[in-house]
Amino acid sequence: MAPVRSSYAADPDMVEIVREFALDLPGRADAIERLVASGRVEELRVTAHQLKGAGGGYGYAEITQVAGALEQAIDQRLAPDEIDRRAGELCKLLRAVVAPEPV
Repeated sequence: MAPVRSSYAADPDMVEIVREFALDLPGRADAIERLVASGRVEELRVTAHQLKGAGGGYGYAEITQVAGALEQAIDQRLAPDEIDRRAGELCKLLRAVVAPEPV
């Protein structure tokens, strides 16, 4: 997957908070994988919902889109394989995020 960058990466007023958010994302991906492995679907839905809201706020529209698709799959009670696939897609995306360099 290509590196994912924030649309706010060049904004000196946003770069530090975007950087903190981005540096936290690999840990969030790990947490999502643990939730999937343990079958904690409601916690997975809450996590997807949080990322859906935060993604756009930090300039990562792709996170909003992919996390929203995962949340929707859970809300619609799609097959576990489909939920797992969407969770895996979100984890892959989160790990592709590049934190902006400090200004």
